[in-house]
Amino acid sequence: MHMVVLTKGVPDFREGQVSFDENGHLERGKTPTVMNPNDKFALEAALQTRVRHGGNVSVMSMGPPGYKEVLQEAMESVYADDLYLISDREMAAADTWATAITLSAAIENLDEMPDIVFSGFKTADGETGHTGPQTNWCLDMPLVTHVISLDIDEEERVLRAKRLVEGDIEEIETVETSLPAFVVADPEFVPSYRSAGERLTLKDLRAETQQRAPDFEDYLTVWDHTGINVDPDYIGLDGSPTIVSSVDPIPKAPAEREATMVDPADTESMTAVLEAMQSAVGGDASAAEVTGDD
Repeated sequence: MHMVVLTKGVPDFREGQVSFDENGHLERGKTPTVMNPNDKFALEAALQTRVRHGGNVSVMSMGPPGYKEVLQEAMESVYADDLYLISDREMAAADTWATAITLSAAIENLDEMPDIVFSGFKTADGETGHTGPQTNWCLDMPLVTHVISLDIDEEERVLRAKRLVEGDIEEIETVETSLPAFVVADPEFVPSYRSAGERLTLKDLRAETQQRAPDFEDYLTVWDHTGINVDPDYIGLDGSPTIVSSVDPIPKAPAEREATMVDPADTESMTAVLEAMQSAVGGDASAAEVTGDD
């Protein structure tokens, strides 16, 4: 069984260094990047499937050269056999549709079509949830979304899954479809390893990957648009029907409180601090004694 997991790097908003060009497009090469959090559930779904049913896993991403580190992390997470980075300036500023065109072309360029393609629910930067289903539309596979658990009937080549259905109330729906299939993992997905044999397989895969991951570039294939045989007019900014009219940066809010520096050796100042703290929590500062040694 061959599985492909789609993953993406997203801006690390914790760093506060998100960079945009003059046209409002995110400059990914100048922005700190981390793996999209929701993709980790897709990686876990693929790993569970591999442990139970064998086969091999490929991880694929479209983005700048810096996404190599995201793929390395993915290899360490899902114990992938090989990695694919689709990277080209012609692909820059792609919206979800142009990204789907690129990813589907890359998947079709593999030596064999996968039995299952996994993707995350949505990305932390766009949050549209479009890329997985749009890629599947290009591949024309059965699509199962919001998957929280799954298993495979290898003889019948059938995927059975439970998926979360949200409406007035949350319900769990059980579905099945033939392979090949496209699976969008829900953030509620929790992997399950039901037997000692599965847990031993997981341990062996982890050990193999610990040896392979430091040299991950030996298992990495990089394709540009010519490598996957796509017309530049249909990818990147030129192939994107979405138009960003403007981007308004969000300024940091000004500090509304002033800070007072206090010397811990200053008993009088420390007593004032203690009184303020006790007052805030309804305590009694007179019950506490502050000395220069405290």
